Amino acid sequence: MFTYSIKLITIITESALEHSLIECLEHLGARGYTITNARGKGHRGVRDAAWSADSNIRVEVLCEPKLADVIAEHVTKTYYKDYAMVIYLSDVGVFRPKKFV
Repeated sequence: MFTYSIKLITIITESALEHSLIECLEHLGARGYTITNARGKGHRGVRDAAWSADSNIRVEVLCEPKLADVIAEHVTKTYYKDYAMVIYLSDVGVFRPKKFV
């Protein structure tokens, strides 16, 4: 089956940033996103989501490589210094590219 290659940018960060990140993504041109609750352990300790101020979210955007780079650059410059955050890019294949590009 034919797939179209695009990027998946994943941002794992503090839930307090959700509304601000949504505004950024839409302003930068993302056509959509998925947000889920996330928990785990990293160098800042356990994030178990037992209390909303201690919870994390995972934000995922499927987009063209150029937009993924723009989003990653903007988010790292804007938030990395003050918030717990991990960003990574993955190459993925989608079946309905018109939804994402």
